[in-house]
Amino acid sequence: MSYVHSPRTASCVPPLGVHLVPGGATVAVFAAHATCVELCLIDVSDSSASIPADPTAAAPETGVPGSRFVERRIPLKRTTFGVWHDFVPDITAGQFYGFRVHGEWNPQAGHRHNPAKLLVDPYARAITGALDYGQPSYGHVFTDPDSDAGSDPYGPADSTDSLGHVPLSVTVAPTDPCTLHERNERKPCIAWEQTVVYEAHVKGLTYQHPDVPEDIRGTYAALGHPALIAHLKGLGITSLELLPIHSFTSEPHLIDKGLTNYWGYNTLGFFAPHEAYASAAARAAGPQAVIDEVRGAVDALHGAGIEVILDVVYNHTAEGGVSGQHLSFKGLDNTSYYLHDGATPAQYADVTGCGNSLDFRRPKVVQLTLDSMRYWLQEIGVDGFRMDLAVTLGRDHGGFNPDHPLLVALQTDPVISHAKIIAEPWDVGPGGWQTGNFPVGTHEWNDRFRNSVRDFWLSDAKAASHGNSGSGIRELATRLSGSADMFGHSEPPLMRGPLASINFVTAHDGFTIADLVSYDHKHNQANGEESRDGTNDNRSWNHGVEGPLAQEDMWHVIAPMRRRSMRNLLATLILSSGVPMITAGDEVGRTQLGNNNAYCQDSQISWFNWEFNRWRQQLWETTTFLLELRRLLPALRVDEFFTGKPLPHDEDHQPDLAWYNESGTRLTIEEWNNPATRTFSMFRRGRIAEGSQSSDPHVLLVFNGQLNSTTMRLPVKDNSTRTWRLAWDSEWDTPQDQPDSTPLDAGADIELEALSLQVYLADSPGLG
Repeated sequence: MSYVHSPRTASCVPPLGVHLVPGGATVAVFAAHATCVELCLIDVSDSSASIPADPTAAAPETGVPGSRFVERRIPLKRTTFGVWHDFVPDITAGQFYGFRVHGEWNPQAGHRHNPAKLLVDPYARAITGALDYGQPSYGHVFTDPDSDAGSDPYGPADSTDSLGHVPLSVTVAPTDPCTLHERNERKPCIAWEQTVVYEAHVKGLTYQHPDVPEDIRGTYAALGHPALIAHLKGLGITSLELLPIHSFTSEPHLIDKGLTNYWGYNTLGFFAPHEAYASAAARAAGPQAVIDEVRGAVDALHGAGIEVILDVVYNHTAEGGVSGQHLSFKGLDNTSYYLHDGATPAQYADVTGCGNSLDFRRPKVVQLTLDSMRYWLQEIGVDGFRMDLAVTLGRDHGGFNPDHPLLVALQTDPVISHAKIIAEPWDVGPGGWQTGNFPVGTHEWNDRFRNSVRDFWLSDAKAASHGNSGSGIRELATRLSGSADMFGHSEPPLMRGPLASINFVTAHDGFTIADLVSYDHKHNQANGEESRDGTNDNRSWNHGVEGPLAQEDMWHVIAPMRRRSMRNLLATLILSSGVPMITAGDEVGRTQLGNNNAYCQDSQISWFNWEFNRWRQQLWETTTFLLELRRLLPALRVDEFFTGKPLPHDEDHQPDLAWYNESGTRLTIEEWNNPATRTFSMFRRGRIAEGSQSSDPHVLLVFNGQLNSTTMRLPVKDNSTRTWRLAWDSEWDTPQDQPDSTPLDAGADIELEALSLQVYLADSPGLG
């Protein structure tokens, strides 16, 4: 098959992907090492038949019979800088298609071209159809047809046609630019200072909600339902962060166990929404209806003032390791898309722990990522991204580089630079922990915040119950005040501020808050790996009994202790400097029964239980109250690092931050460094308006990390006129338990229960 070289200019190359234009479609795909690329237009021969529409489910072993399809192969005639492109007439919306790529089959050198395999378009706006996990979906021949482990990925190419055994790409109509402009004009644009992130799963959050119509539970449509929005608004959430909704598949080893990839961190297509999350009506109406349902959910959330942030997995794909399936990138240009170790035979350099890593030293991989982000921001209307294993995205030939072209583009791209960007600042490769090292404009998950909060309230308390010392307060105090030691490095210094820190105590990966206080050990038996999976570094404390407590259990006295620990964890998260992220269900004590790696549990283990008993309702009331307190008090939402000095325009010379011991005096160096120190107060100065003598309320957070109740003294200064009012106490099951709050003078003694946290407010001058 012959082809022609286009003039050596990128201006003649259409956008990557298949895009409808008058009279047909422009087609472009990157396959730099190919000798021929064919666009394959697929039609279903039996009009009564339909394509299985659940990409997460395994098709029968034989797949969908190939005879159901009529395929027309059209060689692309032009190639420019590795991009194969052409104009193809008479293509309309809803056309199924894929690519077949001819070239060298030399897996020893990394080349895996196999035209017997129909490939998904990396730029496909819609992907439909089930994936068969048998031989046809692999590019190489199995030596043992029943076992992936029995295959030789460096052996001969498999000649079985994969049509009918792999998902299909689908064309969609272009979007009206006016509609896009109107949608983007309605974005809430929440300031980082006001942001509260809520991490949730589309299905898990909505599947059991009793007020959501049954036919849309577990779908995009449910996200926009008034009942779901009422929950988020009532709680005080500003930004809904969704676990992956890019089209994804399940790993073969999960299918073998009768499980699926529930979380979705196994991407097949970076532009197409995951079809299985659409309602049955939308799936039946076709791919355009699926896209419209996603847009409808985003619009509904925006109408309620809630942003939508997507968890995106640009670091690896669903094709697995070199012995994995042959679905898209591997067959298009294996050596250009994937990071290799440079050895022979060619092996992937797996810095993600998922079998493969995309190679961000390659311009086309960077372009793919940026194009995908712009598409979701502009055409779907989302507000930002949480970048999974983001260190992989910043790797060049020398390792992680904060000035990597992709990371520079996130700061300078005219579209993406206005989005919320959150990095998971680690991967499993060399030098993979990079928390605090991402550039200005990027916000990062703060795992040291998570660890220090768990340590203080749980693992250190557990150690104390066995007569051992803990870790003191220095680490916790640093995290409470915004982690300047991690996020203060910039040019000029301190530019990023405490809001660069995404504070969290739990996430989708790990124990829920209820399980942190109920289990000392993970219980992942349902995952089929004999509980070997999941982290062992939980820093949890079961308070004396492993697992749930029966009402009649002699240990039921432990239940109030557990509930107070949950309130301590949530309050520390919400009231700390930085941006809080709450995991869906923690506000009502959702449990995963001790499973700390529920990635494959599409079951009651993972789904949100909307039946609230008394203590779960009280925890909701507590979380809601704390978030409202944060919203109302500027001292809890600072956007600059504390200095320990008076604020500008402060005639009373108040420090913006101060630390006190149980006697109400400043903490000494010895107390800071003593691991036995478990009680302290944190003073946070209310903001002062320029030219004003008044300020917002000052806030005092009082911590008792001891296993016994204690008396502490409110901070005092000579001639102080300040009075303090107790606003919240973690001893209370609900804020409604608050007694009449009598103002207390500076220097007054206060009582704190064991392992408890109190919040005091004051607005009169006098404390230095």
